[in-house]
Parts: sequence; structure tokens; C-alpha cells
Amino acid sequence: MCGIVGITSTKNVSSSILNSLRKLEYRGYDSAGIATLERGSIKEVKCEGRVDALESNLSKKKLEGHVGIGHVRWATHGVPSTINAHPHSSDKVSVVHNGIIENSTILKKLLIKKGYVFKSQTDTEVIVHLITDYLKKNDLKNSIIKMLKRLHGSFALGIIFQDQPDLIVGARRGSPLAVGYGPNENYLGSDSYALKSMTNKITYLNDSEFCIIKKDNVEFFDEKGNKINKKVLELSKDDQEYEKGDYKHFMAKEIDEQPTTIKNCINEYIDKISNSINIFNFPWKNSDIASILLIGCGTAYHSCLTAKYWFEQMTNLDINVDIASEFRYRKNKFKKDCLYIFVSQSGETADTYAALDLCNNNNLKTCSIVNVVESSIARDSKFVLPIHCGPEIGVASTKAFLGQMLVLYILCLKLAYERKEIDKKTFSYKIKSLLDLSKNVKKTLLTENQIQLVCKSFVDVKGSMFLGRGLSYPIALEGALKLKELAYVHAEGYPAGEMKHGPLALIEDGMPVVVLAPRDEYFKKTISNMQEVIARGAKVLLITNKSKDEIVHENIWQSIKVENINDDLLPFLITIPLQKLAYHSALNKGYDIDKPRNLAKSVTVE
Repeated sequence: MCGIVGITSTKNVSSSILNSLRKLEYRGYDSAGIATLERGSIKEVKCEGRVDALESNLSKKKLEGHVGIGHVRWATHGVPSTINAHPHSSDKVSVVHNGIIENSTILKKLLIKKGYVFKSQTDTEVIVHLITDYLKKNDLKNSIIKMLKRLHGSFALGIIFQDQPDLIVGARRGSPLAVGYGPNENYLGSDSYALKSMTNKITYLNDSEFCIIKKDNVEFFDEKGNKINKKVLELSKDDQEYEKGDYKHFMAKEIDEQPTTIKNCINEYIDKISNSINIFNFPWKNSDIASILLIGCGTAYHSCLTAKYWFEQMTNLDINVDIASEFRYRKNKFKKDCLYIFVSQSGETADTYAALDLCNNNNLKTCSIVNVVESSIARDSKFVLPIHCGPEIGVASTKAFLGQMLVLYILCLKLAYERKEIDKKTFSYKIKSLLDLSKNVKKTLLTENQIQLVCKSFVDVKGSMFLGRGLSYPIALEGALKLKELAYVHAEGYPAGEMKHGPLALIEDGMPVVVLAPRDEYFKKTISNMQEVIARGAKVLLITNKSKDEIVHENIWQSIKVENINDDLLPFLITIPLQKLAYHSALNKGYDIDKPRNLAKSVTVE
């Protein structure tokens, strides 16, 4: 989950590397560092903590090299510290690494026997000494080939060499890596977002490939060292610099952007004139699909769970949901008539990509729903449905979650109608409701003032619960996850009907419990479950939708009412107060909302 960048140029590169590291910081912020080649030696500056701390250190010790690499770290092997920060260097070699070297312990023992001294606790340092060892008897290219053969696990590497002052070596296996092209300089980066400010011309390395980058030339090789040709992709210039503007945090901005991102997504997929759905070039016939398996991690998994209810309601397809990290380690019974749908904001989630790769290797039908269309998952899927949300910088996903649900819902509608499992009247009604979704989300955002008052009760509690039934259950899971991610409050999401089967024992006087009870078919049952927790002393925050009817209840602490809309779409609206609840709870506690502890945006390690 680290981020790497490299630049070879005719001018000093440290400031450009620093700027790129700021864009990559969503990948990790335990430490940061830069190394450059200067007058025949490797110079480095690194520190524990954020890129801001690195910038402060660079003001004291300037790096003036024309070739350099940089890194932001999310710690796997070794605690966050300056000594464990990348780059890791010897006199001859400096390395930045994203991934995990699974056989690092074995390699370290062998290298220690050869006399190499290790300074850090990281798995990355074995790469430094391993390639240094091979360089004693081999040229650069063969040293790289031999070194890569010895490494087990996942990695994206950027390497500079003391005696090769004009080049950077990049290599990948399992972790994403891109090469960018500029005038009199070329670039290496974990993703295109880090490079877009410098170039829109990108090449992506595939697994087991490596490259040698010079300021005026890039060569690509396969794992055996054979030279290969790679396509240069021209990225869209539509993505402008994404800044917080007047907002204190990216997350606050991204929550408030949701009416716009929903509108943008609907405009891409819905033809308002013909009242139809624009999903073109779908590569399979409806008769070829008998089932769907939805696969994701974290928030994306919750979007899959929500979609399961929609697909079951509107189609006769057999629908299942799986967690990506579990999927590939079971003995799966692959089905040729199954559509495997992979959901990922970044499109680089390691577990999801590994699951996709497994399905592709078995020649299955694979479709991805992603935000980053240049990502590995998007490139390797047989069909792609972008969510059109624009950059999402906050580590805790918000607008991407609604975007994932929206695209899944649109796909569900499309398949249900084409399979003649819903009629034209029902289809038209649901399309009309979709067209109203953006304005209803915008109105629901006005509940923020209420949330600000309520969230004070979530600051010092030992734990909390989020309850829902039907479509509200996955949203309860997502609400609990957001509170855990941002406010570091132990929170659990449960089906409301399951409380009496164990979790009710956890209820104590004053414990905050969020009950999601929109006025759908589950409403009365959920209200009954709510009374059960109130009777045990819970402090209930009820989230429902507006109605002229009074709820027959007693002792509800607070209630928040979202707008009325087609029942299918209520999950979009009840999500909004939960996002705001997590945000303001974390804000009251003084936490770093965009960069919560121990987490990273793009999870590129298993």
C-alpha cells in the first residue's frame, strides 16, 4: 500500500518527486523519503511521518540530483520509523518498494552469511543487498533478471545505481506500476494520478516485466530479459488538479460532491430522451448468464451486498457475494454461465485483482466496476463499468460507495429489463426515480446540522451498534465501518432481527445504537427490534424517511429523516447521515480525517 515515484531528467528532480509524493500520500503516511544521484554518489533524505515532515527536512538538506526516487510508506515489515523509511540504500544501490517480499527472512539469512549488514526491519532491504551481490559478477540487466527470480511475493520497484547516473529501473509483480513520458525526462509511478501533473502519456507494466528508464528513452523487458514493445496510452486531460478548496478535509468535500457525481454517472448511463440505459458492447448474451458473483473488499463489499438485494428482487438470476481475500483461497466451483463482477474504487486492490486474475485464468466472464479506468483491474477485466466519480482522496470511501451502488443498480435494471423479468412500466418508473436521485441526495445533505449535535454522543463511548434489515443491513455495516475508520470507535453492524441471538448482551445503559428503518417492507419489524434495544437502555438514533404518519414509539433519543424516494434507492439517502456522523465524530476528537491511522486508500498488499 506504499507509493513510489521516480524521475530521470536534465534538471533537479527532488521538488517534482516531492509533489508526486503528496499525490501518493493516500497510499501510506507512516514515513516518506527521497534519494537522488549526485556527483557519483547516492544522497537520501527520509523521515517518519508525513510528506510535510519530509519537505521540512529537505529544506535543511537539499538534494540536487537529476535522477531520483521517492516513497511514501504504509508499514508491513517493521514499525513506522526513519530507519525503516524508504528508500533503502547501500553505497551502490537505492530501492523503493511497494508490496511484500514473502521470502525475505530466508534471503536475509543467506545475505548475512555473505557479510551483508542490515540496518532496518523491512523486507525491502533484502532487495538492496541482493542486487548489490549480483552486480559483482553480472551486468545491470542480468543482475535485475537474477534478482527478480529470487523474490517471492508482490512488488513494484524503483531502483537507482551509483555507477549508472542516468537511469532508473522499474519492475513489478502483483503491484501496479506505470511509466510516464515527458520532454527531456521520463517518470515512474505507482499510479497515473501521481504522474498526471507531469504527463498524460502513460505505459503500464504487466506482471513480471521490468523497464530501464532514461531521460530520453525507455526500454521494456519480460522476465527473461527479452525486449518487448509497449503501447503508450494518452490519458484524459479532463481531470484537473483536485484540491480541497474551501473545505477543511477532502472527505467533507467528497461527501458534498455526491449529488454532482451521481448526476454525472446517471448522465453517462441513462438516455433521458429514450428512457433507456446506455451500456454498450456488453460482450455476453443474456442467455449465457445464469448467475452473478459479486466480489469486493471493505466498502466495495458492502456495495456488493446491497446489490444482491436488488438483483434478487428484479431478476431470476442466482446471486452471491464474496469477499475477495477469501474467494481465491477456497476450492471454487467455477461456472461458465456465471458473470463475475469485481468492485474496487482504486482498481488496484490486491485481493480483488488476485481474484480477477484467478477468474481470467479459468476463462470466465469478468466485469469490473471501478473509479480509475486506467487501473490494473479495469485493464484486465473483459468488460468495465466506470463509476465516474472523479478523484477520491479521503481514505474512507464516500462518493465512490454511492457510485458503486449506482452502477450496480443500473446494471441490475438493464439486465432485468432485457431478460423480461420486469415490465416496461416498472422499468420506466425506476428510471424516473433514478433521475430524481441527485436532488434527493442534495436535500438529505441538509441533515448535517442535526448530525453535528448527535455526534457528540459518539466521542467517548466504548462501542456502538448499527442495525438494519433488508437493503438497510449492508448500509448498517457501512455506517459501522465508517465510524471505526474515522473516529476509532468500536462499532458493529447487525441485521436488526439478529440482536436477540447474542449481540443484545452487549447493550448497556447509554450505549448509542443507530437504527436504520426507512419506511419499506421491513419498517414495522425493524421498529420492533428497535424497542428491544431501547428496553435494555440503548440510546437510539433512528434514521428513517419523511412521513406524515407518526411513528408509534417511546424513548427514541434522536431521529433523522431523509427524503422520500423509490424504496430501491433509500440506501443512497440513509448512507448520507452515516457518512456525516463518522466525519463529525472524528472531527470532534481531533483526528486526521483524510488519513486515519493504520489505513491507506489503495490496498495493494494481501
